[in-house]
Amino acid sequence: MKMKKLTALLLALIMTLALVACGGDSSQKDNDPPAEPDTKTDAPAEPEQKDEEPAAPAEPAGPEPVTLRIGYMPNYASLWGVLSAIEQGCFEEEGITIELTEFPDGPSEIAAMEGNSIDLAYIGKGAHRLCILGSAVIFAPSSVHTVDKVVCMPDSGIQSVADLKGKTIAFNSGSSSESTFNNALTVGGLTRDDVTPMDLSIDNVVPAAVSGTIDAAVCWNPYSGQILQQVEGSYEIEFADGSTNISSWICLPKYAEENHDVLVRFTRALFKGMDWGSQVENYETVADYCSKQTKASLESQLMQVGDAHWFNLEDLKSGVADGTIKGYYEGMQNDMVKGENITPEEAKEDVAEFVLFDIMEEALK
Repeated sequence: MKMKKLTALLLALIMTLALVACGGDSSQKDNDPPAEPDTKTDAPAEPEQKDEEPAAPAEPAGPEPVTLRIGYMPNYASLWGVLSAIEQGCFEEEGITIELTEFPDGPSEIAAMEGNSIDLAYIGKGAHRLCILGSAVIFAPSSVHTVDKVVCMPDSGIQSVADLKGKTIAFNSGSSSESTFNNALTVGGLTRDDVTPMDLSIDNVVPAAVSGTIDAAVCWNPYSGQILQQVEGSYEIEFADGSTNISSWICLPKYAEENHDVLVRFTRALFKGMDWGSQVENYETVADYCSKQTKASLESQLMQVGDAHWFNLEDLKSGVADGTIKGYYEGMQNDMVKGENITPEEAKEDVAEFVLFDIMEEALK
């Protein structure tokens, strides 16, 4: 009997311990390894694809940036157009940065282009001779005038170009000064044998006038203006012989061949600046630009605003279309033949051989 009771107690104890073990501690679950994923579960559905929006068109690329080295002379006529274009943002629109370098005259600028120190330059009438001879080509006109001047000293007694006879006349060979000098002699019915010519560098013309060693000088602003300011009683006489005194923008022939697009961009910007600067209400502002660039007085620049007709866009569009601009260059070449600056054999049958009208036409479109 006792054995049966003992056995029953043992069974009861075992069952109790088993129940405790089966309940376990809830914290034990955290230590259990994660259940294996059900590999039979269906894969998640692919997200529904939407129609893609068309890509926005790329912004058009601006013009390729370029820096141009520009030669100029320290006067209003040389600077009025290019400074107007710079200050009005016309070159910036074309992606062009301008670097300006001063020269005393056109032949010096052409020599600098040949030495690769500048790319483009402004010239007056005299240096056009070198364009006719093939040293450079013209791609844009700047201004034109048909009246020339001679600066006379107070006691010279000169009242007309005929009175130049027997006088000492300062001029600068190879430049507009020489062509104007030759024209003055022609109008006065004189030759160089009738006067005492004094060929000086343009920088020495003013000192010669101040020192009293000459009777008259043939030069351009600012030098003529400096004589008028520094020599008390000096004055100018005007003459006209029907000649065409045109100023232009030039480059070397090789540069034009290799940089057609750049020339069109420069000319387009230049013409826009010229159109703004040619308006009478902007003369004083343009003169101020020139004054700051040349470090000369505003008054000296304002004295020059009446020196020429400054081309505007309408002048250029109509003049290129109807041949007026071409006529100016033909007249200038004829003047140089008459003045013996070039021989008839050196003159070109068609001025388009040294004037790039195609650049003007593209820039004006």
